[in-house]
Amino acid sequence: MKTLGLIGGMSWESTLPYYRTINEQIKQQLGGLHSAKLVLFSVDFYEIEQLQAQGDWEKAGQVLGEAARSLNKAGAEIIVVCTNTMHKVAEAIERIGGLPLLHIADATAKPILDLNLSRIGLLGTRFTMEQEFYRGRLHKQGIEVLTPNEEDRAIVHRIIYEELCLGKILDTSRDEYRRIISSLEQQGAQGIILGCTEITLLVGPQDASVPVFDTTAIHAHAAATYSLS
Repeated sequence: MKTLGLIGGMSWESTLPYYRTINEQIKQQLGGLHSAKLVLFSVDFYEIEQLQAQGDWEKAGQVLGEAARSLNKAGAEIIVVCTNTMHKVAEAIERIGGLPLLHIADATAKPILDLNLSRIGLLGTRFTMEQEFYRGRLHKQGIEVLTPNEEDRAIVHRIIYEELCLGKILDTSRDEYRRIISSLEQQGAQGIILGCTEITLLVGPQDASVPVFDTTAIHAHAAATYSLS
């Protein structure tokens, strides 16, 4: 079994299902008392969020790169960043950490392509929905990405940072997400990517009429599969 190196804490609420899902997958595959071999570096999300807000992605890349370097020294063989947004600095994490990174967009593309879908709605932080580090990686694999309009992107982003990252789950916000998902479906989305690891705390497959792709679960399963490869 290979040793996974997890960079978590962004937020810690969404890091918990990574740990649980990876271990459940290992136990399912190997049985008995087996569990995953992994090391976890959990950052202070406040510091990362401040760098995001300032647009200082270079510094953010250095911080997470140093975390990856620490995981490398601790015996990790691959890096798993337990968040979508910070894959914006994936290249810096790999370069500084000295280890390959299991990219969440690549993991997410696989089940989409397995279903022969090509037009997908994306929900996530404003950075993920608007910037090319995520959308462009999916586009290169033949997946067209639809995002909400500007006003709805602001709503999705605000709920993530002001509610979900703080553990607040509100029915009114769930209704907003359902409305936005429905709008994407009406635009022709064949599926919906829950492209922020906190979103699954609020909505899931029952909130859409098309397939829903939970990036947290998909990424964690891909990590477990790699560990056993």
